[in-house]
Amino acid sequence: MKPHEPIHVLGAGGHAKVVVAALQSAGLNVAGIYDDDPVTHGHHVLGVPVLGGLNMLASLGQIQAVCAIGNNATRRKVVSSLKSIQWVSVIHPTAWVHESVKIGVGTVVFAGVVIQPDTVVGAHAIVNTGATVDHDCQLGNFIHLAPGVHLAGGVTVNEGSFLGIGAVVIPGVHIGAWTTVGAGAAVLSDLSDGVTAVGVPARAIR
Repeated sequence: MKPHEPIHVLGAGGHAKVVVAALQSAGLNVAGIYDDDPVTHGHHVLGVPVLGGLNMLASLGQIQAVCAIGNNATRRKVVSSLKSIQWVSVIHPTAWVHESVKIGVGTVVFAGVVIQPDTVVGAHAIVNTGATVDHDCQLGNFIHLAPGVHLAGGVTVNEGSFLGIGAVVIPGVHIGAWTTVGAGAAVLSDLSDGVTAVGVPARAIR
């Protein structure tokens, strides 16, 4: 990815603001934003215009884009419906990511993040502001680590899971697919697929 090549942003909500900020901070050319909510059309996000709905993308041909939708399920649905896009990953210049870390396509790593050696981050993941990920973690596709999440070494977070702001996970814990961990929770043992867990220590409530 070259700085002068235009990048398109999908989604014009609050999450798009930090995605655009990360792109701009990395010196990249943000060409425009697309969102299916007509209320957003004609507005700007950090100076970047919202040009129209996602249906406009088909007329642009082969483009580079980032999906800036915070909800994991919605992000997966949008990404899965668009076949001709070249998805790009973005790392904010203030993030520290070890050279051994593998980052999937479409993933965004935000300001102040630390990702330690031999971690693998899947496609279209969100590692949000100030989160830390220690060595040998495995983060699946479409996961979202909210601001201030802290993962110790060897943690696995499977596809689609969301860890709320300030959640912490001790070493070696496995979090199932499409599971939600509440804000401030402390995960001390494995969590199954599709559950919501809250508290200190975190326990599944449904």
